[in-house]
Amino acid sequence: MQTSHTEAVSATTLISVACLYSEYAAAVDSADWDRWVEFFVDDCEYKIQPRENFDRGFPLATLALLSKNMLKDRVYGIHETLYHDPYYQRHVVGLPLIRESQGGIIVAEANYAVFRTKLSGESTVFNVGRYLDRIQHNGGELKFISRICIYDSEMIPNSIIYPI
Repeated sequence: MQTSHTEAVSATTLISVACLYSEYAAAVDSADWDRWVEFFVDDCEYKIQPRENFDRGFPLATLALLSKNMLKDRVYGIHETLYHDPYYQRHVVGLPLIRESQGGIIVAEANYAVFRTKLSGESTVFNVGRYLDRIQHNGGELKFISRICIYDSEMIPNSIIYPI
């Protein structure tokens, strides 16, 4: 079922995807990295990519993880090897736009804004963009096959430690 702005989308599908997005944001905002990994299928793709590269079809991404095991490696790095000035994240995610829902695969997108608060400072806008997602709907459970976080700015402050 192809969808557009004028075609009806199943309310159940829309609510399910909105709940997935909310649960995802809650997990990364609370630094529950083990839970973050479980939002993805085993053979997944997770990328953080500048809009300029995405729009031009360039493959270069700031972060590209191409399996659930690579996500687990990232979590290990966050816990054990990455040294950085700690900060909190807070996500604001727009209502998802369902682009397609067919054969157990949902294609959706949503705008996001991530605010960062350093322990000794004020909150600032950290990253703004949109998610492009392919989501597997299997037995009432939704999991990301692919999540591409396309950020609008060509500049990012310092480095991206935590998932967006």
